[in-house]
Amino acid sequence: MATKRAPQKKMTQTEFVKAIAEVGGITNKVAKEVIQAYADTAIAQTKKFGVFVLPGLGRLKKIDRKARMGRNPATGESIRIPAKKVVKFTVAKSCKDTIVPPRKPRAK
Repeated sequence: MATKRAPQKKMTQTEFVKAIAEVGGITNKVAKEVIQAYADTAIAQTKKFGVFVLPGLGRLKKIDRKARMGRNPATGESIRIPAKKVVKFTVAKSCKDTIVPPRKPRAK
């Protein structure tokens, strides 16, 4: 029988700021400013160049989606979905493999 684990609490923004402050040996205020500057830079660069690499984590990419035909699920009627721009985040392979290790192939 599987044992029940206590639910894990997600890290809050305040806890994240404190963790960065401890690692960097800086105040919480400076850590918060650094995190905000990092986010602002990622947004600005993605907006300007269409891609921003977050070292060790992945990349933000601005994608142009084409117009397409879709279907209204309630009525079944065909509808036209307009073209639009979206932002996608692609996780780096090293990050993904650390969080979810790849499966080992089974021996036959």
